[in-house]
Amino acid sequence: MIRFGKKVVKFRIPIFVISLLLLIPSAIGYINTGINYDLLSYLPKDIETMKGQDILVDEFGTGAFSFLIVEDKDMKEVSAIKAQVEQVEHVEKVLWYDSLSDISVPINILPSKVKDAFNSENTTLMAIIFDGTTSAEGTMAAIENIRSILDDQSYLSGMSPVVTDTKFLSETETPIYVLIAAVLSSIVLSLTMDSFLVPVLFMLSIGMSIVYNLGSNVIFGEISYITQALVAVLQLGVTMDYAIFLWHSYEEQQERFDGDKNRAMAHAISSTISSVVGSSVTTIAGFLALCFMSFTLGLDLGLVMAKGVVFGVIACVTLLPSLILIFDKAIEKTRHKALIPEFNGLSEFVIKHYKLFALIFVVVMIPAAYGNSRTPVYYNISDTLPDTLDSVKANKKLEENYSMNSTHMVLISSSVDSKQIRAMVKEMEAVDGVEWVLSTESLFGPAIPESMIPDDLKDELKNENYQVMLVSSQYKVASDEVNNQCTELNTIIKNYDSGGMLVGEAPCTKDLITITDKDFKTVSVVSIGAIFLIIAIVFKSASLPFILVAVIEFAIFINMGIPYYTNTTLPFIASVVIGTIQLGATVDYAILMTTRYQKERASGKSKKEAVTIAHSTSVKSVIGSALSFFAATFGVGLYSTIDMISSLCSLMSRGAIISMFVVIFILPTMYMIFDKVICATSIGFKRKDNGTSDIAVNQ
Repeated sequence: MIRFGKKVVKFRIPIFVISLLLLIPSAIGYINTGINYDLLSYLPKDIETMKGQDILVDEFGTGAFSFLIVEDKDMKEVSAIKAQVEQVEHVEKVLWYDSLSDISVPINILPSKVKDAFNSENTTLMAIIFDGTTSAEGTMAAIENIRSILDDQSYLSGMSPVVTDTKFLSETETPIYVLIAAVLSSIVLSLTMDSFLVPVLFMLSIGMSIVYNLGSNVIFGEISYITQALVAVLQLGVTMDYAIFLWHSYEEQQERFDGDKNRAMAHAISSTISSVVGSSVTTIAGFLALCFMSFTLGLDLGLVMAKGVVFGVIACVTLLPSLILIFDKAIEKTRHKALIPEFNGLSEFVIKHYKLFALIFVVVMIPAAYGNSRTPVYYNISDTLPDTLDSVKANKKLEENYSMNSTHMVLISSSVDSKQIRAMVKEMEAVDGVEWVLSTESLFGPAIPESMIPDDLKDELKNENYQVMLVSSQYKVASDEVNNQCTELNTIIKNYDSGGMLVGEAPCTKDLITITDKDFKTVSVVSIGAIFLIIAIVFKSASLPFILVAVIEFAIFINMGIPYYTNTTLPFIASVVIGTIQLGATVDYAILMTTRYQKERASGKSKKEAVTIAHSTSVKSVIGSALSFFAATFGVGLYSTIDMISSLCSLMSRGAIISMFVVIFILPTMYMIFDKVICATSIGFKRKDNGTSDIAVNQ
């Protein structure tokens, strides 16, 4: 590796120039990477609800619909609004009373339940059907155009407006996330480093690697807005460790080589590669574990972040050393005394009271594990958005005026005859929480011949293969009530048509709950297993993987248990991915301390001496690294108005601090207690003298 380090030092100018040039294709790739704002689209494609969505698009040219509530308008004004909405591009059809005006049927002949469904007090309701899916660019553009037509007395509800508002918030806030993370991280680095310019170079190096990562996402075609919003913040927090390791190694090597900075940097690069590669592998493994989720948002986030760590490592051993050497004179001019203290005496205090910390570990573990297993979560996507958004206000208006919290779509074969349809509709209307069922039969009843129904209306509800019904529910998406309702409706549908399907936001969310519950278990097992194996290989130990993973899992239990005791409900994705991210990102702290403990034990130091030295030499790096991760995520957690983003960042920032305290106070305790076991079950903890190996004497 020293040869590689010398090459980097020699070609530092070309490396810097090439790095700048690579920003051009990265920027082009970033611009051409699509963003997906519909989280439900990440459900497995082979489940019935997703197949049903595809059928709606293929057979009826639609997968999205919204309800428009118009307040304090007479029939003529409403009809004019409807006509304007119908002219909007990507609007397939608008269903309202005058959809029946081509037939000589008085409005009062319509069933009262149908009239009541579309009228409430001083408001009227119309259904807008789009020619694309919920999150299609055309659908979102249509939502924005419709809103430009409407006044303050009109409300556009449904999943597509929610997705549109999510897009607006995400695009507005994401650049600010990056700014907040960069500023706060720079402040922390200014406190921990001995030069004001070095943090700037760190940010430049990591920032460029983030741009490379974002640009290379074009190979996926699109990524989720969650990934887009978090990738820069997470990559900054996770890869900052590597930059800190390089700088500290560089300063140590300067003392060794009497100020020969080129030689010192070559050796610092060589040393950093050895330590960072092993450290980054655990982080990459943690992110790749997300790829085992059936809910493919995990695959999206996992691949992008794993790739980001690789870019971060490459930049750390090529671009950052080049920047440090190029701007060496400026660095020297901005030198200052590090403001974080040396924590003298902390190591002796921890080792002296290790039995107390062992007791704390045992006592805290029980309530932490209990709270972790019972942390409440929610699955309703719209609940992640602030109440001030138009879509959230509209959904509340729909609930208040029409008792509609969710709308399902029923797909059944067109071969099911009218008599069976009427019987099925009657059964579905009897299900608890069902407000109404809309079909050709419920609209017109048996007295109106099918030939008298307008062709354009029939085309929206029936073709040669399928017919569609709308089911309005009082129950909120993701509630136990609506999930039970979906189960009961599905049973009724299958009785009349074994190939019939119930689709929509609520049925999809019901599947989401089932799938992510399994994903949580899968991701936990895979991440723990992968990191367990890596630690076993790195340290050639049978015992250390248990100890290190147990220590970080203890920190995760505390972090994820706190919401239970504070009565905080988390978005579902946080409960699935945060444990894996915290494990992968903060196990580095434990590996850093363990590496030094192994070195000191192998050199013949006693148990107490080895643990004390390992602790004292690692604590400052652990604190600096944890504070850097905390800074990159804490501000975003406070600022973001998207609860999905806010909760994830808040959990990550708190997790970094908890992991820091656990590694500083609990990990040395484990060394003290299990030293004999570690030395007996690990290679490299024995002192070698004249070709023989003996375990260093325990004291």
